[in-house]
Amino acid sequence: MSRRKKLKVIIPLVVVLFLAAYAKHRFIDGKYVVTGHLSKKTNEISGIAASAINKDVFYVMNDSGDKSRFFAINPKGLILSTISYPWDTHAEQHDCEDIATGPGPVTGKSYVYIANIGDNRSERKFVSIYRVQDSPAFVTKKQVDVKATVVNLKYPDSPKDAEAFMIDPLDKLMYIVTKRRDSVTVYTAPLSFKPNDTLTLKKRCSLFFQGMKPFKWITAGSISHDGQHILLKSYQKVYYWHRREGEAVWQALKRKPDAEPPYKQEKFGEAIGFTHDGKGYYTTSEGVYSNIYYYKTP
Repeated sequence: MSRRKKLKVIIPLVVVLFLAAYAKHRFIDGKYVVTGHLSKKTNEISGIAASAINKDVFYVMNDSGDKSRFFAINPKGLILSTISYPWDTHAEQHDCEDIATGPGPVTGKSYVYIANIGDNRSERKFVSIYRVQDSPAFVTKKQVDVKATVVNLKYPDSPKDAEAFMIDPLDKLMYIVTKRRDSVTVYTAPLSFKPNDTLTLKKRCSLFFQGMKPFKWITAGSISHDGQHILLKSYQKVYYWHRREGEAVWQALKRKPDAEPPYKQEKFGEAIGFTHDGKGYYTTSEGVYSNIYYYKTP
Protein backbone atom coordinates (compact mmCIF):
# COMPACT_ATOMS: atom_id res chain seq x y z
CA MET A 1 0.00 0.00 0.00
CA SER A 2 1.34 3.42 -0.95
CA ARG A 3 2.09 6.08 1.64
CA ARG A 4 -0.81 8.21 0.39
CA LYS A 5 -3.26 5.33 0.72
CA LYS A 6 -1.96 4.53 4.20
CA LEU A 7 -2.54 8.14 5.27
CA LYS A 8 -6.09 7.99 3.88
CA VAL A 9 -6.73 5.04 6.20
CA ILE A 10 -4.75 6.11 9.26
CA ILE A 11 -5.87 9.76 9.54
CA PRO A 12 -9.63 9.01 9.68
CA LEU A 13 -8.94 6.19 12.16
CA VAL A 14 -6.95 8.52 14.44
CA VAL A 15 -9.74 11.11 14.24
CA VAL A 16 -12.37 8.51 15.15
CA LEU A 17 -10.31 7.24 18.10
CA PHE A 18 -9.71 10.80 19.30
CA LEU A 19 -13.40 11.67 19.10
CA ALA A 20 -14.34 8.45 20.92
CA ALA A 21 -11.83 9.17 23.71
CA TYR A 22 -13.07 12.76 23.95
CA ALA A 23 -16.71 11.63 24.11
CA LYS A 24 -15.90 9.09 26.83
CA HIS A 25 -14.00 11.74 28.78
CA ARG A 26 -16.91 14.18 28.54
CA PHE A 27 -19.37 11.43 29.54
CA ILE A 28 -17.38 10.49 32.65
CA ASP A 29 -16.86 14.14 33.56
CA GLY A 30 -20.64 14.56 33.66
CA LYS A 31 -21.12 11.67 36.08
CA TYR A 32 -19.26 12.93 39.15
CA VAL A 33 -18.75 16.01 41.30
CA VAL A 34 -15.46 17.06 42.90
CA THR A 35 -16.58 18.02 46.40
CA GLY A 36 -13.16 18.91 47.81
CA HIS A 37 -9.55 17.92 48.28
CA LEU A 38 -7.53 16.02 50.85
CA SER A 39 -4.99 17.81 53.02
CA LYS A 40 -1.29 17.20 53.72
CA LYS A 41 -2.17 15.07 56.77
CA THR A 42 -4.37 12.79 54.67
CA ASN A 43 -1.97 12.18 51.81
CA GLU A 44 -2.04 8.36 51.80
CA ILE A 45 -5.75 7.69 52.18
CA SER A 46 -6.69 4.05 51.71
CA GLY A 47 -10.26 3.99 52.98
CA ILE A 48 -13.36 6.13 53.49
CA ALA A 49 -16.58 5.40 55.43
CA ALA A 50 -19.62 7.48 56.37
CA SER A 51 -20.48 8.08 60.02
CA ALA A 52 -23.92 6.81 61.01
CA ILE A 53 -24.38 9.43 63.75
CA ASN A 54 -22.52 12.52 62.52
CA LYS A 55 -24.22 13.98 59.46
CA ASP A 56 -22.06 14.50 56.36
CA VAL A 57 -18.98 13.23 58.22
CA PHE A 58 -16.63 10.62 56.81
CA TYR A 59 -13.81 8.70 58.42
CA VAL A 60 -10.55 8.19 56.54
CA MET A 61 -7.15 6.75 57.38
CA ASN A 62 -3.68 6.64 55.88
CA ASP A 63 -2.12 3.30 55.14
CA SER A 64 1.27 1.95 56.26
CA GLY A 65 3.70 4.39 57.81
CA ASP A 66 1.19 6.51 59.69
CA LYS A 67 0.40 6.60 63.41
CA SER A 68 -2.48 4.72 65.03
CA ARG A 69 -5.14 7.24 64.10
CA PHE A 70 -7.95 8.07 61.73
CA PHE A 71 -9.59 11.34 60.73
CA ALA A 72 -13.09 12.77 60.59
CA ILE A 73 -13.52 14.92 57.48
CA ASN A 74 -16.37 16.61 55.65
CA PRO A 75 -16.99 16.25 51.88
CA LYS A 76 -14.74 19.26 51.25
CA GLY A 77 -11.83 17.39 52.81
CA LEU A 78 -11.56 19.61 55.89
CA ILE A 79 -10.23 17.67 58.88
CA LEU A 80 -12.73 18.01 61.72
CA SER A 81 -10.95 15.78 64.19
CA THR A 82 -8.02 13.40 64.62
CA ILE A 83 -8.95 10.25 66.53
CA SER A 84 -6.08 8.29 68.08
CA TYR A 85 -6.25 4.75 69.44
CA PRO A 86 -3.58 2.34 70.75
CA TRP A 87 -2.04 -0.28 68.50
CA ASP A 88 -2.25 -3.91 69.51
CA THR A 89 1.25 -4.58 70.83
CA HIS A 90 1.04 -8.19 69.60
CA ALA A 91 0.46 -7.24 65.98
CA GLU A 92 3.28 -8.32 63.69
CA GLN A 93 2.75 -5.45 61.28
CA HIS A 94 0.70 -2.26 61.02
CA ASP A 95 -0.65 -1.68 57.53
CA CYS A 96 -4.19 -0.33 57.78
CA GLU A 97 -5.78 -0.46 54.33
CA ASP A 98 -9.51 0.17 54.75
CA ILE A 99 -12.13 1.51 57.14
CA ALA A 100 -15.83 0.78 57.59
CA THR A 101 -18.71 1.71 59.88
CA GLY A 102 -21.49 -0.52 61.12
CA PRO A 103 -23.17 -2.21 64.09
CA GLY A 104 -21.35 -3.73 67.04
CA PRO A 105 -21.81 -5.20 70.49
CA VAL A 106 -24.32 -2.61 71.78
CA THR A 107 -27.65 -2.48 69.95
CA GLY A 108 -28.40 0.96 68.54
CA LYS A 109 -24.76 2.09 68.64
CA SER A 110 -22.51 2.54 65.62
CA TYR A 111 -18.86 1.60 65.40
CA VAL A 112 -15.81 2.39 63.30
CA TYR A 113 -13.68 -0.55 62.11
CA ILE A 114 -10.08 0.02 61.04
CA ALA A 115 -8.73 -2.87 58.97
CA ASN A 116 -5.04 -3.65 59.50
CA ILE A 117 -5.02 -6.14 56.63
CA GLY A 118 -2.18 -5.10 54.33
CA ASP A 119 0.45 -7.76 53.72
CA ASN A 120 2.53 -7.06 50.61
CA ARG A 121 4.63 -10.18 51.02
CA SER A 122 1.74 -12.42 52.15
CA GLU A 123 3.56 -13.61 55.25
CA ARG A 124 1.61 -12.40 58.29
CA LYS A 125 0.33 -15.05 60.71
CA PHE A 126 -2.77 -12.97 61.31
CA VAL A 127 -4.28 -9.58 60.46
CA SER A 128 -6.13 -7.31 62.88
CA ILE A 129 -9.34 -5.29 63.02
CA TYR A 130 -9.70 -2.38 65.47
CA ARG A 131 -13.20 -1.43 66.64
CA VAL A 132 -14.00 2.02 68.08
CA GLN A 133 -17.45 3.27 69.09
CA ASP A 134 -18.56 6.23 66.96
CA SER A 135 -19.10 9.44 68.91
CA PRO A 136 -20.35 13.04 68.49
CA ALA A 137 -16.99 14.06 69.96
CA PHE A 138 -15.40 13.06 66.66
CA VAL A 139 -16.66 16.33 65.18
CA THR A 140 -16.74 18.61 68.24
CA LYS A 141 -13.13 18.11 69.39
CA LYS A 142 -9.97 18.58 67.33
CA GLN A 143 -8.16 15.71 69.05
CA VAL A 144 -9.79 12.63 70.60
CA ASP A 145 -8.09 9.70 72.31
CA VAL A 146 -10.14 6.50 72.39
CA LYS A 147 -9.87 2.87 73.38
CA ALA A 148 -10.05 0.25 70.66
CA THR A 149 -11.09 -3.38 70.81
CA VAL A 150 -8.98 -5.60 68.61
CA VAL A 151 -9.70 -8.95 66.98
CA ASN A 152 -7.10 -10.97 65.07
CA LEU A 153 -8.08 -12.87 61.92
CA LYS A 154 -6.26 -15.84 60.40
CA TYR A 155 -6.72 -17.08 56.83
CA PRO A 156 -7.79 -20.74 56.65
CA ASP A 157 -5.36 -21.46 53.80
CA SER A 158 -2.38 -19.10 53.51
CA PRO A 159 -1.62 -15.42 54.24
CA LYS A 160 -2.98 -12.90 51.73
CA ASP A 161 -2.52 -9.24 50.92
CA ALA A 162 -5.82 -7.34 51.07
CA GLU A 163 -7.07 -3.77 50.91
CA ALA A 164 -10.87 -4.21 50.78
CA PHE A 165 -12.78 -4.55 54.06
CA MET A 166 -16.57 -4.29 54.48
CA ILE A 167 -19.24 -4.67 57.16
CA ASP A 168 -22.50 -6.46 56.35
CA PRO A 169 -25.08 -5.05 58.80
CA LEU A 170 -27.72 -7.66 57.92
CA ASP A 171 -25.81 -10.92 58.38
CA LYS A 172 -23.48 -9.30 60.95
CA LEU A 173 -20.30 -10.27 59.14
CA MET A 174 -16.93 -8.72 58.41
CA TYR A 175 -15.75 -9.15 54.81
CA ILE A 176 -12.20 -9.19 53.42
CA VAL A 177 -11.58 -9.31 49.67
CA THR A 178 -7.98 -10.05 48.72
CA LYS A 179 -5.96 -8.00 46.25
CA ARG A 180 -3.05 -9.25 44.23
CA ARG A 181 -3.66 -12.58 42.51
CA ASP A 182 -5.34 -13.23 39.18
CA SER A 183 -8.52 -14.22 41.03
CA VAL A 184 -9.35 -12.61 44.36
CA THR A 185 -10.89 -14.43 47.31
CA VAL A 186 -13.74 -13.42 49.61
CA TYR A 187 -13.52 -14.24 53.32
CA THR A 188 -15.84 -13.54 56.26
CA ALA A 189 -15.72 -13.50 60.04
CA PRO A 190 -18.51 -12.87 62.57
CA LEU A 191 -19.03 -9.31 63.73
CA SER A 192 -19.52 -10.60 67.25
CA PHE A 193 -16.19 -11.29 68.94
CA LYS A 194 -14.44 -11.03 72.29
CA PRO A 195 -11.57 -8.56 72.78
CA ASN A 196 -8.24 -10.00 71.64
CA ASP A 197 -9.91 -13.02 70.06
CA THR A 198 -8.12 -14.81 67.24
CA LEU A 199 -10.65 -16.09 64.71
CA THR A 200 -10.21 -18.13 61.56
CA LEU A 201 -11.75 -16.51 58.50
CA LYS A 202 -14.22 -18.49 56.42
CA LYS A 203 -13.48 -18.76 52.72
CA ARG A 204 -16.63 -17.98 50.74
CA CYS A 205 -15.75 -17.75 47.07
CA SER A 206 -13.25 -16.62 44.46
CA LEU A 207 -13.89 -13.81 41.97
CA PHE A 208 -12.30 -13.19 38.60
CA PHE A 209 -12.25 -9.73 37.00
CA GLN A 210 -11.15 -9.04 33.45
CA GLY A 211 -8.12 -6.84 32.90
CA MET A 212 -4.39 -6.58 33.37
CA LYS A 213 -2.53 -6.69 36.64
CA PRO A 214 -2.04 -4.49 38.62
CA PHE A 215 -4.90 -2.36 37.23
CA LYS A 216 -7.55 -4.98 38.02
CA TRP A 217 -6.42 -5.58 41.60
CA ILE A 218 -9.22 -4.98 44.12
CA THR A 219 -8.27 -2.03 46.32
CA ALA A 220 -11.45 -1.10 48.23
CA GLY A 221 -15.05 -2.06 48.96
CA SER A 222 -18.17 -0.80 50.68
CA ILE A 223 -21.60 -2.05 51.76
CA SER A 224 -24.33 0.53 52.35
CA HIS A 225 -25.68 1.01 55.88
CA ASP A 226 -28.97 -0.68 54.94
CA GLY A 227 -27.07 -3.64 53.48
CA GLN A 228 -28.70 -3.34 50.05
CA HIS A 229 -25.86 -1.95 47.93
CA ILE A 230 -22.35 -3.31 47.38
CA LEU A 231 -19.29 -1.76 45.75
CA LEU A 232 -15.86 -3.10 44.88
CA LYS A 233 -13.21 -1.06 43.10
CA SER A 234 -9.93 -1.73 41.38
CA TYR A 235 -7.39 0.83 40.24
CA GLN A 236 -9.31 1.05 36.97
CA LYS A 237 -12.98 0.22 37.56
CA VAL A 238 -15.88 0.28 39.99
CA TYR A 239 -18.30 -2.67 40.28
CA TYR A 240 -21.80 -2.41 41.74
CA TRP A 241 -24.31 -5.02 42.93
CA HIS A 242 -27.83 -4.56 44.27
CA ARG A 243 -28.46 -7.21 46.88
CA ARG A 244 -31.44 -9.50 46.30
CA GLU A 245 -33.83 -10.65 49.01
CA GLY A 246 -32.35 -13.44 51.11
CA GLU A 247 -28.97 -13.17 49.37
CA ALA A 248 -25.67 -13.10 51.21
CA VAL A 249 -23.16 -10.48 50.12
CA TRP A 250 -20.71 -13.12 48.91
CA GLN A 251 -23.49 -14.73 46.86
CA ALA A 252 -24.21 -11.37 45.24
CA LEU A 253 -20.53 -10.94 44.42
CA LYS A 254 -20.53 -14.25 42.53
CA ARG A 255 -23.06 -12.79 40.11
CA LYS A 256 -22.13 -10.54 37.22
CA PRO A 257 -22.10 -6.95 38.53
CA ASP A 258 -25.37 -5.11 38.03
CA ALA A 259 -23.38 -2.13 36.77
CA GLU A 260 -19.89 -0.83 36.11
CA PRO A 261 -20.50 2.84 36.93
CA PRO A 262 -18.43 5.57 35.25
CA TYR A 263 -15.20 6.13 37.16
CA LYS A 264 -12.72 8.98 36.92
CA GLN A 265 -9.53 6.98 37.17
CA GLU A 266 -7.32 8.17 40.02
CA LYS A 267 -3.56 7.85 40.42
CA PHE A 268 -3.72 5.47 43.41
CA GLY A 269 -7.44 5.07 44.04
CA GLU A 270 -7.75 2.88 47.13
CA ALA A 271 -10.84 4.31 48.85
CA ILE A 272 -14.58 3.99 48.20
CA GLY A 273 -17.49 4.45 50.58
CA PHE A 274 -21.25 4.93 50.47
CA THR A 275 -22.97 7.95 51.96
CA HIS A 276 -25.04 7.20 55.07
CA ASP A 277 -28.29 7.05 53.05
CA GLY A 278 -26.73 4.88 50.32
CA LYS A 279 -27.84 7.25 47.56
CA GLY A 280 -24.26 8.03 46.57
CA TYR A 281 -20.66 7.19 47.24
CA TYR A 282 -17.25 8.85 47.41
CA THR A 283 -13.85 7.86 46.07
CA THR A 284 -10.44 9.38 46.62
CA SER A 285 -6.79 8.56 46.08
CA GLU A 286 -3.44 8.64 47.78
CA GLY A 287 -1.59 11.89 47.18
CA VAL A 288 -1.43 15.40 48.64
CA TYR A 289 -4.54 17.45 47.79
CA SER A 290 -6.13 14.51 45.94
CA ASN A 291 -9.64 15.17 44.67
CA ILE A 292 -12.66 13.81 46.54
CA TYR A 293 -15.21 12.53 44.00
CA TYR A 294 -18.91 12.05 44.55
CA TYR A 295 -21.05 9.71 42.39
CA LYS A 296 -24.72 8.75 42.53
CA THR A 297 -25.45 5.11 43.29
CA PRO A 298 -26.66 3.33 40.11
